[in-house]
Amino acid sequence: MSAKKGEAKKKATTDSGPEKRLIASNKRAYHDFFIDATWEAGIVLTGTEVKSLRDRGASLIDGYCFVEGGEVWMDSVHIAPYVMGTWTNHATRRKRKLLLHKQEIVKLASKSREKGFTIVPLELYFLGSHAKVVIGLARGKKEWDKRQTLREKQDLREAQRAIRQRELV
Repeated sequence: MSAKKGEAKKKATTDSGPEKRLIASNKRAYHDFFIDATWEAGIVLTGTEVKSLRDRGASLIDGYCFVEGGEVWMDSVHIAPYVMGTWTNHATRRKRKLLLHKQEIVKLASKSREKGFTIVPLELYFLGSHAKVVIGLARGKKEWDKRQTLREKQDLREAQRAIRQRELV
């Protein structure tokens, strides 16, 4: 045996990085908007907000983002008050700063100024111990676009159901 006493064989481990734990997703944004591009951003939070997010107390439904003074802000995202918090608890719908690279901020600012574009939060999650948000550059759907999308989903579902039944026969 060539291995010395006390030396253990090193196992080849595949480390996929920190674990992604989803807190909230904005399914309504995918219904109301066409998402053209997405970015991952960090969020500046207070202590009670982080604790509340660990309890999965958030909603992105009414949230939106905007660029102001060379910084990106997320507003109207509901983070529930921390149950064990005292007078130091946070406001539930305050505006929160997002952390992006300068080039990304410049690109977002120029695109969001174009007519019909807006920035919406799509997902909120923990990546390891850091809170992250996925924001998307979105164009609004018209009513017929929404109906067309629902029709396509229904057709796909029916086709999959027919294939599944055919396989059983």
